[in-house]
Amino acid sequence: MSEVAEPYDPRYLEGIRFFNECEFFEAHEVWEDLWQDYSGPARRFYQGLIQTAVCLHHFGNGNTIGAKKLYYSCRSYLDEYQPHYLGLNLEKLLSELETCCGEILASEEERPRCEIVVDLIPEIHLEGQQSAEP
Repeated sequence: MSEVAEPYDPRYLEGIRFFNECEFFEAHEVWEDLWQDYSGPARRFYQGLIQTAVCLHHFGNGNTIGAKKLYYSCRSYLDEYQPHYLGLNLEKLLSELETCCGEILASEEERPRCEIVVDLIPEIHLEGQQSAEP
């Protein structure tokens, strides 16, 4: 007897949609709502996604100190779920995030003056399952 995979929480999918639209604050809000309601094994995963969105939100607003801090924080949450979790290729996402944040990560300045390069902003595409719009 085969098990049918449980569909993704609509808030997970909505957060991904906002993330891919570069609406990072909104993605953070939706995922935070999910994280607050959730107590299972994906709790730290959701927290890592929240921090990924906030990292990019800060970077886009010129807060490179906050972006750098949140980059390292999101990595500490998401690394344990690599390479794939809940349909997300974390290895790819984190590699793309590192490339996107590369200039601020490499800077030795206290307040790096870097601007986010739009073409380097990662996107999230779920693998292995067709997902309906939220």
